[in-house]
Amino acid sequence: MLFSNILIYFVIIPLLMLGGFSLCRGEKAVRAVAITGSVLLLGLSIWVLCDYIALRRAGETAEMLFQGSWMWYEPLNIHLAVGVDGISIAMLLLSSIIVFAGSFASWKIDNIRHFFMWLLLLSTGVFGFFISIDLFTMFMFYEVALIPMYLLIGQWGTGRKEYSAMKLTLMLMGGSAFLMLSLIGIYYQAGLHSWNLLEIANNAHIDKSWQYFLFPMCFVGFGVLGAMFPFHTWSPDGHACAPTAVSMLHAGVLMKLGGYGCFRVAMFLMPEAANDLAWIFLILTGISVVYGAFSACVQTDLKYINAYSSVSHCGMVLFAILMINTTAMTGAIMQMLSHGLMTALFFAQIGMIYGRTHTRDIRLMGGLMQIMPFLGVGYVIAGMASLGLPGLSGFVAEMTIFVGSFEHADMFHRVFTIVATTSIVITAVYILRVVGKLLFGPVQDPHHRELTDATWWERTSVVTLIVCVAGIGCFPEFFEWLIRYTFNHDIFHAIPAAIQSVGI
Repeated sequence: MLFSNILIYFVIIPLLMLGGFSLCRGEKAVRAVAITGSVLLLGLSIWVLCDYIALRRAGETAEMLFQGSWMWYEPLNIHLAVGVDGISIAMLLLSSIIVFAGSFASWKIDNIRHFFMWLLLLSTGVFGFFISIDLFTMFMFYEVALIPMYLLIGQWGTGRKEYSAMKLTLMLMGGSAFLMLSLIGIYYQAGLHSWNLLEIANNAHIDKSWQYFLFPMCFVGFGVLGAMFPFHTWSPDGHACAPTAVSMLHAGVLMKLGGYGCFRVAMFLMPEAANDLAWIFLILTGISVVYGAFSACVQTDLKYINAYSSVSHCGMVLFAILMINTTAMTGAIMQMLSHGLMTALFFAQIGMIYGRTHTRDIRLMGGLMQIMPFLGVGYVIAGMASLGLPGLSGFVAEMTIFVGSFEHADMFHRVFTIVATTSIVITAVYILRVVGKLLFGPVQDPHHRELTDATWWERTSVVTLIVCVAGIGCFPEFFEWLIRYTFNHDIFHAIPAAIQSVGI
């Protein structure tokens, strides 16, 4: 039965919350539904994680656990097929944490009922995408996650919100067109009359010539959402104009759909083309890593600084995936977790600071550490995680990526690894510049002395994210085990000897 599968509740709970919002008549009721639902989603993700670990330690070796499949459209054999491995669970946990933190960060937003209704529709798409193993259903949830962004930015955003919302929508829909064509090609070329990811990986071999045609479309389709150069330009504008919780979910989770899709679909189902064509996309993602960091250095708007930083960090995810070895790909997944948490922390605090100062221009601010010390300390912690300070999540993820990338003995891979490593120094430049200008020095505006520090709901959001960032940094072994177990048990057998020879 549909409701007997625990994973389906990741979609049912947000839908029930949507129904609850439609019945609410006051802001307190809306907040109560939002917090209750986010707590349920967080609890459900922890429950699934604990069950997954228990089953693995008991000897369960299936590629995906908690699998279920229900027919949707019989002529094309489309199913609502769900299942998770360690990587999927990590993404579900990340998503639920950010939805929880974002609910508190949006405590005082205008027209709160409609805002949360659209935000939860976006969350439904995100959760559905991560639990899906049917390619068509995965694409459907992918689109469900993208569509609400237009209204959330256009209605509740700031600045050039209409322009940013339209630009984001058009570019992501363009990427979706490439993605849909590639998925249809995979369906027909597999010859199984099935959209099931595992069935195609285990029982079909897509002709190499077709892989050369389909892989670039698939990687670019997902890569647009992952802010891959030169398709990244929607991201800074979208981030800068989005309301706080949308920026948190957008950068923290939505952009991870791009990296997850590149890994789960493009690399998994078309490994030969991935091996032969990876160098092309390594060049593009390498540019993303360095270009994003340099662009952040010259920005004066706090959101644009973090947006270009996200281009750099998400480029590093795709860069590591294309290295096609266990260490680098493990680092890529850990980077998705790390960046999701720390960028959500950044955007949460930027929104809180903007709500008080009514500016995001660092030239007009200074000395905020003495005025709002809690938010100041939180911003410093987020910055240290971004530049890779040991003990925080950024260090673990980036070191794993660079060590794995340098395992390649050829000059091409090692040169690009060294180039990507320079982003650490560039990141330190813009992070320390912003921290020094924003938090220390003289107070630029006398009215800022009258500002208050974070409220209890804002502190709840910030502390939740800080604990998670520090948790990954201090206890990385658990997440590394979760990710590497997945590589050892469901992806190795599907990758041919040509790719095994480069390290997997």
